[in-house]
Amino acid sequence: MQLNSEHLPAMLAEQATTAWHNILERAVPEQADALRAAAALEPAATQLPRVLACSPFVAELSRRRPELLLALLDSGQLQRSLEETCFRAELSRRLHSEGAELAQELRRYRQWHMLRIVWRDFCRLADTMETVRDTSLLAEACIAEALQHCQAELEQRFGRPIGRDSGEHQQLIVLGMGKLGARELNVSSDIDLIFAFPEAGQTDGDNRQLSNEQFFVRVGQALISALDQITADGFVFRVDMRLRPYGESGALVHNFAALEEYYQDQGRDWERYALIKARPLTGQPEKAAELMRSLRPFIYRRYIDFGVIESLRSMKQMITTEVRRRGLQDNVKLGHGGI
Repeated sequence: MQLNSEHLPAMLAEQATTAWHNILERAVPEQADALRAAAALEPAATQLPRVLACSPFVAELSRRRPELLLALLDSGQLQRSLEETCFRAELSRRLHSEGAELAQELRRYRQWHMLRIVWRDFCRLADTMETVRDTSLLAEACIAEALQHCQAELEQRFGRPIGRDSGEHQQLIVLGMGKLGARELNVSSDIDLIFAFPEAGQTDGDNRQLSNEQFFVRVGQALISALDQITADGFVFRVDMRLRPYGESGALVHNFAALEEYYQDQGRDWERYALIKARPLTGQPEKAAELMRSLRPFIYRRYIDFGVIESLRSMKQMITTEVRRRGLQDNVKLGHGGI
């Protein structure tokens, strides 16, 4: 079966044909036959050549994993929007299936949805709002499920982290920052995170106890590794933790009291603006709401004076000067009007 690429310019038609040949060559005979049959049906017959010609990512991923392309073509998910709850529910089901391994399942789930998202974007089946929403929901699902797995694994070794004053079981709260916090993530974005936990205390393990801070540092490190580490299946999302208090030199996690004290005593203007988009992605809802209430007086000052306005002008001037110095005026991300 030849691709129906007559609607494409000659150069793109050639790229699509080459990519399709490479996919069929890599597939086992039964898969190749099923792929030919699925690709002959509309609307895939019209969409597939365009996507293979225009997206090296889809072409290469489909070549490496033809079974993934076949499964997506058969699933019907390429042609419809998904409900918000589908992302985490499906990933949870995969992770709880027999023999599932966290790193591999996360990466293969990411491949599934990235191929779907890029396909729908190139074929104009999804608008920009759906594209960034789905990418953000994918990241949120991967963070939440990976965190649940990592914390449960460490609790088996050290016991549950218990608050010193409340006596309650503590959970790590992951704050999504920037584009993730606003659900504006694009397919090539990294994810900016801050880790927090409610209160100091220690784990209740029988053999060895850790302070809550020590415990959640280990949880945070395991979560970052689960998402960021490059394996044979690639990575899930690149993780950037530099927006946390004191940046790279600061502790990986902070309790609520430490965060509130830092921002009130040492918080800088850029951190105030960065926190506008902060959004809790994990943890108990009431604890997440408590954290955001404690940060609100720093983010939204009760009174605005002329010093704040001048500080914002100064920051904007610094950005403009740096863009000019580095010759980034036409940079789509960092230039004037960039993302």
